Amino acid sequence: MNSAELKKPDWIRVRQPCSNALGHVQQTLAKNRLHTVCDEAQCPNKGECWSCGTATFMILGDICTRNCRFCAVKTAAKALAPRADEGEALARAAAELGLKYVVLTSVDRDDLAGRGASHFALCIRAVKKINGIKVEALTPDYTEAELALIAPLPPDVLAHNVETVRSLQHVRDARAGFDKSLETLKAAKRAGIPLTKSSLLLGLGEKRDEVLSAMDELRSADVDILVMGQYLRPSPRQIPVAEYIHPDQFARYAEEGRVRGFKKVVSSPLARTSYHAGDLVET
Repeated sequence: MNSAELKKPDWIRVRQPCSNALGHVQQTLAKNRLHTVCDEAQCPNKGECWSCGTATFMILGDICTRNCRFCAVKTAAKALAPRADEGEALARAAAELGLKYVVLTSVDRDDLAGRGASHFALCIRAVKKINGIKVEALTPDYTEAELALIAPLPPDVLAHNVETVRSLQHVRDARAGFDKSLETLKAAKRAGIPLTKSSLLLGLGEKRDEVLSAMDELRSADVDILVMGQYLRPSPRQIPVAEYIHPDQFARYAEEGRVRGFKKVVSSPLARTSYHAGDLVET
């Protein structure tokens, strides 16, 4: 069967949102003119997470300067200048929603000096002013110099995704790569960030031994938290699903991850980097 003809199996079930909670989050985001990766990347968990009153905020605009073949976020060579008051808007929204754990991610901004790292730091600093809140930064493939702007704050978790196994890195933008991503994760630890996280999308055509090898390389970079989820094609513009991985296989991968020494492993069809992110960090 051609991969473009694959049908979603029964185990791919998206939870329906509670309309009251969903409306509250939407109103708060709209009032503060904020973007979420939940919307922009068409995350399958949006309903569940928003029903719990949580969201992953996407900073630096909603246009990415890279063009990965699996991603639904809008792309262009250049985007608008960062919003000067975005940090304050994020802090207001987090306070209004009563959040205790905030995930900040961003589009890639190769068109900016420092690729937007200083703005990322500004936003983390603003949110961390709220007493008792934890912040996870899901960053682009920042260099050591760029991470140096973020590390002193510090985020409670630094996440960066290798996305897929080595042999399938061509589905990412040509400016990205497995080694480059590994270096970001290593540099984060060298900078003193306490916890690092990375994710793998499965179902792109990877082999079992390639998944295990990717786990080994992530552990060699001292990555603490591993998330594995099923790739779901956002629209016909993105690459098709090569395979739907059975939940039993996700469970076996989770056990392989635990054996390799990851502190926390999330492995299920609908898992994404920020899914239940606060639950993975010890309080």
